[in-house]
Amino acid sequence: MTQQKKNKYFFGLGTVGRDMFYAFESNAMIYFLSNILHLPLTTFAMVSLVLTILRVFDALNDPITGLIIDNVRSPWGKYKPPMLVGCLLAVVFYLIMFADFGFTDIRFVLIFSVAYILWDISYGINDIAYWSMMTSLSLDQKERESIGAFARICANIGMFIVMIGYPAFTEMLGGGEKGYFLLAVVCSVMMILFQLFTIIGVKENKEQFVEEEKTSIKDMFGVLFKNDQLMWVTLSMALFTVGYISTTSFALYYMQYIYGDIDKYAILAAACGVAQLLALIIFPYVSKLFKRKTMYGISTAIVVIGYVLFFFADKSLIMIAVAAVIIFIGEAFIQLLMLMFLADTIEYGQWKLGKRNDSITFSIQPLINKIGGAFATGIVSITLMITGIKQGDVAATKIDDVGKLLFKNSMLIAPLILIAIGYYIYIKKFELDEERYSQIVEELKQRGDIRE
Repeated sequence: MTQQKKNKYFFGLGTVGRDMFYAFESNAMIYFLSNILHLPLTTFAMVSLVLTILRVFDALNDPITGLIIDNVRSPWGKYKPPMLVGCLLAVVFYLIMFADFGFTDIRFVLIFSVAYILWDISYGINDIAYWSMMTSLSLDQKERESIGAFARICANIGMFIVMIGYPAFTEMLGGGEKGYFLLAVVCSVMMILFQLFTIIGVKENKEQFVEEEKTSIKDMFGVLFKNDQLMWVTLSMALFTVGYISTTSFALYYMQYIYGDIDKYAILAAACGVAQLLALIIFPYVSKLFKRKTMYGISTAIVVIGYVLFFFADKSLIMIAVAAVIIFIGEAFIQLLMLMFLADTIEYGQWKLGKRNDSITFSIQPLINKIGGAFATGIVSITLMITGIKQGDVAATKIDDVGKLLFKNSMLIAPLILIAIGYYIYIKKFELDEERYSQIVEELKQRGDIRE
């Protein structure tokens, strides 16, 4: 097996455990706070507000993290040391978040808030270093698509193992607070083990890129604000991400309060998982038939159809599953396209500004995910309270028809509008198509900024 093939597989495998780790927090945390811990309404409201504010605050810290990684010089490269350090620190604070200290007052809010912000920073260090490494493995767009698609397949395997199974896994591990904490331990172990695949198995081609001077704080702002293509793809990604995370964050509540049977959640999650894996497997083949702009348009149309079907599904499990499959096929394509668009802005930035700064550029991805998560947390938390799901220290068992309509508008209509606006911005403003990217890479080679 060639080193390029090894890089592809060892890089991709590294994110199986990462996404198990992240998916448990992103999918289960709000439910853990609202329905598992017996928190008073005031404590739940304070924690929800803290989560929203801290995610936005930490998101703004991500470019600084990218700056630090861009300036790393070590015998092990610039990506692997921060990947390992971020991984280990994130595990420590993650376990504190899911630990039950017996508090339900302001003490819980303080402990949880400190653990959360330190976890978010640590995970961000790992995340930025991991995805930045991908752009150093190849400059060929199709090869990047292949590497990125395999990594996303691995990520989705890890994510959907947790999404589908965490209600059952937590019960198997003792239920309640104990079950959630023990599953957090399992996800932490998997995070460390799978990250070692990438840290040990991937070999960077350090000779391909000319060593650049270290980047200053002033340079960092230039990377973020003078790279116009990065700014437009950032805005488009942000709108898509807020919509996507909002919808997925409501899924467990949807099956409990709209469909009426929380035990069928695993079927919905499984349908989403199969759809995304199928989409990522066929993506490299479809990309040979269509240009990226055409693929994005088709994917957005698929998502629209899926959301409309989902809005009217309600009591039909088959229709819910079909709508979910349609939505997640389209969204899987969009997610991978966004990753490729972001990667291409690195060479554009190098061409325009004179430096690659891949880690600063890729800091946009966790920044967007955190802001998306912050807005999604705010949307979900407010929806839970105005629909009557979260009333006191115990969650409601059902909601009325007005509450159901408000819930579906928050889960489906608002996210669909955001995703459609994101697509419109891309169509109007993003210029890095296949031809333009090839021209830029060729000019960088002629200037000597990239070695053959």
